[in-house]
Amino acid sequence: MDIQPEMLNYILIFAAYLIGSLSSAIIVCKIMRLPDPRGEGSGNPGATNVLRFGGKKAAAFTLAGDMLKGLIPVLAVKYMGFDTLLIAQVGIAAFLGHLYPLFFQFKGGKGVATMLGVMFGFSWWVGLATASTWLFMAKIVKISSLSALVATALAPVYVWLWFHESGPISATILMTIVLFWRHRSNIQNILNGTEDSIGTDKP
Repeated sequence: MDIQPEMLNYILIFAAYLIGSLSSAIIVCKIMRLPDPRGEGSGNPGATNVLRFGGKKAAAFTLAGDMLKGLIPVLAVKYMGFDTLLIAQVGIAAFLGHLYPLFFQFKGGKGVATMLGVMFGFSWWVGLATASTWLFMAKIVKISSLSALVATALAPVYVWLWFHESGPISATILMTIVLFWRHRSNIQNILNGTEDSIGTDKP
């Protein structure tokens, strides 16, 4: 039975969501026999929180996994020859899968690393620009959340400079808005001067 093009698009978008739903932090912590990240530190299943209680190695594996969840689906659709609109939709689906994972009661991370993976999938230059912005800010302010907010705020600009196409630009703007909303408590802490520095342990 032939699959209609529109049905194939839906299948690819849903597959990207399922890939995004694989929580790297929870999987890495189980493999390395570390506590469930949802019950430690900030309670966020992401690389920054894993760093607090699990160390650099566990955090690095978590970061790599979260990035690959965004990168692999986008690259797969891109190299299958689909247009930039579907590529953008697949990127959003992987990102939302990380935030609201089907396999973990729809309680996921904040999406920074997965969004970065999507940016690398859109373009290696866009990914490098976004990652470099995060690293530059982290070097100066030493606050992961603030560095991520600055980097993702500039990501739509980088995508616009590279693509000039509405699909990737709109997708990046949407992910940035959602990411800022997911970081609303961090933003309040930053304004209050109480946000933790990178590597700081939570009581």
